[in-house]
Amino acid sequence: MKYVYTEKAPKPVGPYSQGVLAGNFLFVSGQLPINPLTGELIKNNFREAARQALINVIEIVHASGGDIKNIVKVTVYLKDVSRFSEFNEVYSELLGDHKPARAVVAVSSIPRDADLMIEAIAYLEST
Repeated sequence: MKYVYTEKAPKPVGPYSQGVLAGNFLFVSGQLPINPLTGELIKNNFREAARQALINVIEIVHASGGDIKNIVKVTVYLKDVSRFSEFNEVYSELLGDHKPARAVVAVSSIPRDADLMIEAIAYLEST
């Protein structure tokens, strides 16, 4: 097992790793829409928040030697499920034709009062 860390994603806000590589599988912890350069949570702009949270996931995958095509499962936690279509637009822009398995869950609360959080599993063939 190997812990993954990159400066291109936010530092963990609790006692966990950005990602854990176990064999060929990378488990990416839930990523909030935090700008890793400033440490600021993106609020009041849902599209930008969704973009940042997903970019944070992608950067952790990159730090493990993978890319978007290695992502096999994504779980999205939305505080306001009425933003589902808006999220899908941002998701499609960033992932393009790659369509991993996905679940979207409506939740009443997310740490730091964020609008969403995204976690993922990637499969890396050469670890």
